Amino acid sequence: MFKKNNLSAMLAIFLMFASSCTEKEPSNTDTDINSNTVTDIDGNVYNTVKIGNQTWMVENLKTTKYNDGTSIPLVSDSKVWKALSIPGFCFYNNDVANKSTYGALYNWYTVNTGKLAPTGWHVSTDSEWTTLENYLIANGYNYDGTTTGNKIAKSMAATTGWETYSGIGTIGNDLTKNNSSGFASLPGGIRDGSGTFWSIGSYGYWWSSTGSNSYYAWYRFLYYGYSEVVRNDAGGRCGFSVRCVRDF
Repeated sequence: MFKKNNLSAMLAIFLMFASSCTEKEPSNTDTDINSNTVTDIDGNVYNTVKIGNQTWMVENLKTTKYNDGTSIPLVSDSKVWKALSIPGFCFYNNDVANKSTYGALYNWYTVNTGKLAPTGWHVSTDSEWTTLENYLIANGYNYDGTTTGNKIAKSMAATTGWETYSGIGTIGNDLTKNNSSGFASLPGGIRDGSGTFWSIGSYGYWWSSTGSNSYYAWYRFLYYGYSEVVRNDAGGRCGFSVRCVRDF
């Protein structure tokens, strides 16, 4: 379900494994352009952060409905998940207790409906992720303060929830120095194309709304042992987290 890239042998192994890849409804509209929160159709309230010219949700999406009020299919059974070619979502380990911290995991067929984000917001595109990354690099958010190269993972990762790691500049090295950007990403793990859950605590994955070809779509991931944000593409059955961006 995932394609390999050449970042490292560890990454190659990771990618190969993943391939196994009548009450009134709450308003879903952010009515105040200056608000630092946004509310989805389910009534979940999200904090936001402005980074450069973009305003992002600080939390992963949790909604169980599209912005038109239609329910998104909740898929628990791994065999059913593996066979999906239509929208579906779940919570990590099928445990709703994970919703509060990590949000939901959505397959890309759900993202591709264009109805997942609250009104006035949208699922981040591949180019919007790139814009975010470039802004952080150019403005000194690399862990070493440089303005070239992709070393911004620590600035985007939350100060809690990640496994620890000794490597200088990695997310897991001294968590207190994380999150200078306010993006506050958490390692919510994955549900791969076989329906298996894994990597909570060590990896965070976020879909973009941009397809890379007829079968794959671009995503980003962070790993506790890396200092960079990684871009790759994956098949639509994978379950990843979602971050939304405010419309201009």
